[in-house]
Amino acid sequence: MARTALLHLLRSQTRNLSSPSTVQSGYRVCRFGTWSHAHTAKTNYNSAIQIAASQKRWASQARTTEDDNRISIGPRRGKEAGEDEKETGVVYYGPISSTIKKVKLLSLSTCCLSVSLGPVITFMTSPDMNVILKGAVASSVIFLSASTTAALHWFVTPYIHKLRWQPGSDSFEVEMMSWMATYIPKTIKFADIRPAETNRPFVTFKADGNFYFVDTEHCHNKALLARLTPQKSQNESAFKNL
Repeated sequence: MARTALLHLLRSQTRNLSSPSTVQSGYRVCRFGTWSHAHTAKTNYNSAIQIAASQKRWASQARTTEDDNRISIGPRRGKEAGEDEKETGVVYYGPISSTIKKVKLLSLSTCCLSVSLGPVITFMTSPDMNVILKGAVASSVIFLSASTTAALHWFVTPYIHKLRWQPGSDSFEVEMMSWMATYIPKTIKFADIRPAETNRPFVTFKADGNFYFVDTEHCHNKALLARLTPQKSQNESAFKNL
């Protein structure tokens, strides 16, 4: 009897374990545990992607700031050069435009310092010197500084820093540099261009009484260069020889 009762008990337990509700409940528990683990892994993966993207963005901004703060001599590369290339009609850039501007700013700075501080230093450093002699020394310092600045301005005045021209147009626009190292736009007509009859260095042509210089090696538009460098006519040369 006891043996029979034990067999009935084992069969009833086995039937309960194999019932659909128990299997379905276990499956739900297992499926819930799998979904939770997958959701956590996906969240961690998205967070890693966001962190990597932010680090890459920060590195790009730092590199851009470093390039902007870097001082270079010669034509600028990078952002400013890319912006200039997008300008319509620009066919020529002065290859040493940035160098001329830096040298001119340095010359202006030294001239201002000499004019303002030269007399003060002269009168304070030599108290026993004659006043007339002090004035002569101070005047010499001011004259020397001003003369070198004026000579530099005279030397680089004809230099064309940028030239804009639309093919077929009878005029073009140039950017020149003033004595304060600022760019001044000017419009020149091809009909006003004349050969530069002068011994002044670095002069390509003359227009409206002013001299202009274009670096022929960096002017790649041959049609424009031919119009900017007119040749003397044979009749004028023969007349001058008489």
